[in-house]
Amino acid sequence: MNANRAVVSAVVVLLMTFGFVMVGAKAQSSGAVHAASQGQEAANAAGPKKAEEQFKNIQVLKGIPADQIFPAMQFITASLGVECDFCHVQGAFEKDDKKNKQTARKMMAMMFAINKDNFEGHRLVTCNSCHRGSAVPQAIPAVMSEEPKDAMGGPKPAEVKENAGPAADQLLDKYVQAAGGAAAIDKVTSRVMKGTIDFGGKDLPIDIYSKDPDQRISFTHMPEGDSVTAFNGREGWLGTPGRPGVREMRGSELDAASIDADLHLATHLRPMFTEMKVEGTEKVGDHEVYVVVGQRAGKPPLRLYFDEQSGLLVRLVRFGDTALGLLPTQIDYADYRDTNGVKIPYRWTLARPSGRFTIQVSEVKQNIPVDDAKFVKPAAEEQKGPGK
Repeated sequence: MNANRAVVSAVVVLLMTFGFVMVGAKAQSSGAVHAASQGQEAANAAGPKKAEEQFKNIQVLKGIPADQIFPAMQFITASLGVECDFCHVQGAFEKDDKKNKQTARKMMAMMFAINKDNFEGHRLVTCNSCHRGSAVPQAIPAVMSEEPKDAMGGPKPAEVKENAGPAADQLLDKYVQAAGGAAAIDKVTSRVMKGTIDFGGKDLPIDIYSKDPDQRISFTHMPEGDSVTAFNGREGWLGTPGRPGVREMRGSELDAASIDADLHLATHLRPMFTEMKVEGTEKVGDHEVYVVVGQRAGKPPLRLYFDEQSGLLVRLVRFGDTALGLLPTQIDYADYRDTNGVKIPYRWTLARPSGRFTIQVSEVKQNIPVDDAKFVKPAAEEQKGPGK
């Protein structure tokens, strides 16, 4: 019983961390939830709060938007391979009792100075540049323990090979046609999916409701109650069983949620980009793919991986923008099936530095009524946060 409870608790933490849109900070899974909705409209009218206006004891990260604090904390946890309590006193994030927290402040200041003095302020050096998943940077190169992957002249893992293949526009057009054509794709007004989510070998049932325009909510059914991830076209939120209220999505979270909720993503990709470039070819599993990088105005780029043979999208990589660096989210799509004239993936795997899970769909219904009441956001609760 205790083992099962531990697994389920881990799933809750992962789902809250990932939010099915794969963004958010681990600090939030430790009890921090977003600000109360009461008076939120007045606060929004006055402009977004700065970190020091919303959280206690902010020193190095002064001036950044408050909603960047948790993503920045997640960037640190991913770069160092640590949890919140490595730096913070649980339940009192603002305290400076731990030496690691003071060291983290010095390291962030050093990183900002290196980029300012050497790279014209561009964020080229980050926590991950030195730490790479270890709390203590390795100053001495490791001895090679096996032959390099390209010893026989083959490509290294995930190496992109330059290729004078089709133009980016042609690849996007092929994807639309492979998925059923623009007319069929744009006729989809709703989609209801049932299936399971696999986290570490533990399967839990999940229901996902999507409705045009850009509304999506998922319910992962757990013994303690439902874990909820939702986006209604304007706002996004996460709900955890056993905790009152919801945690609101902010910043890059909303960007990711809007992509997940788009029933017509295949036909909407081109208008998203200010520039597209075919970077080359790569291998994803058994698939040879073309890699397309799409630049977006004011947002991180998207990396799209199209199967050379079928033209279908087999991988999408997006990035959450934090004050310390970009956090990657990789989504692998598989098990494409024809559903009412449109090919959609029945399996997708979401992976980040903090973990991964797979959703396998068993049943899909399209263009059926979905009540708008499903996408009404509950009230949020008061937020407490770290002091950095």
